[in-house]
Amino acid sequence: MTLTKITPGQSLTGTQKNGLRLVSLWGGGKRDVVLAIDVTESVGFNDQGRIRLRQIVENSLKPGDSVYVVPFAQNAVFDDVISIENPLGTPIYFSNKNSENINKVLAKVPFNYDPNRYGTDIQKAELTVYQGIAQINQNRVSKNQPIKPQSVVWITDAPLFTPPGITSEIWIETPADSPLRIPTSPESQERQNWLNALPLKERSLTIKNQDNKDYKLSVVDINPTVQEFCTPAPGGKETCLVNPYLVKQLWFPSLILLLLMAAGVWSLCKFARLQKKWKLQITFEDNTEDEEKLCILPNKKKIALCEDDPSCEDSIDCPGGEIRGYLQRQGEKLYLVPTPEGNIQLNNKKVTSKTLITNSRFTLNCPDSRQRDYQINVKIEK
Repeated sequence: MTLTKITPGQSLTGTQKNGLRLVSLWGGGKRDVVLAIDVTESVGFNDQGRIRLRQIVENSLKPGDSVYVVPFAQNAVFDDVISIENPLGTPIYFSNKNSENINKVLAKVPFNYDPNRYGTDIQKAELTVYQGIAQINQNRVSKNQPIKPQSVVWITDAPLFTPPGITSEIWIETPADSPLRIPTSPESQERQNWLNALPLKERSLTIKNQDNKDYKLSVVDINPTVQEFCTPAPGGKETCLVNPYLVKQLWFPSLILLLLMAAGVWSLCKFARLQKKWKLQITFEDNTEDEEKLCILPNKKKIALCEDDPSCEDSIDCPGGEIRGYLQRQGEKLYLVPTPEGNIQLNNKKVTSKTLITNSRFTLNCPDSRQRDYQINVKIEK
């Protein structure tokens, strides 16, 4: 797969921004963390600065983070080959929050200044870092991988987010021949475009160095984002990058979400049905007249036939002085459960074992001692 150097793209819609956040969550909430450290003498870590940086590494990094250590002065100082694939060098994969991974990151952190480095070109460092982290997420889009939220930890006494064309009055260390001193230079414009394109949120803390001078530890958080590019296509249409990417990333979790929602609705409906008490309209038939009775049957309860039972919700009268069986509700099913000696028929068929009643209307027959029919008509209202 051929990767190309990214440039700032078009503005994203609110829906696209929310979709990209969902993609990053689907990726497990993993992050890119850049430690951008000024290695000139003017920073010069003292004990407090070392403690602060160790706090970030030991307490703030999470399993799954990719950590980039980017020392800088006039230029960024990388100890490996820089490419479009790895624009900020090879990351340290923080797989677990243990001493091995913590020491792996700390080993790459320059806790002491480099006497051979001077003249911090802060705007060039910003251009390198922000273009680099944008490239990393864009590479993931090209590979159809989940993008990540990103954070840059700046440790420098140079001012961040200054207007294009940094003068000596603003920051004296910028090299005289740096194109970033010229507001209209391509480098100045590109840096400013990245500052505008990326959703940057800064928090800063001032620290004293070993010479009692101030420098800042600034954390710049960047919501998961990519650059959108739309191109006209035949038929009055256009081809874009972000929406097809979101569809590829989110169709499966969206399907799972829909299935879970459907399962939730089904479960709620089933729960409601199970909680609903059934009404059993009972009609007794003899040679003279019909008698009626209403029985209420909750879930997992039963009604005794022919004699009262304290364990039952109700009972239905019929000849004889003993219980012949039960109407037992289990969920959304109703069973006729005869006793061993019970003489009972369901829809004119004698029942000797637990039998499922499949209709909402059925007839029970409980013959008396002379085998005369005693019919009970039942209608269920669920």
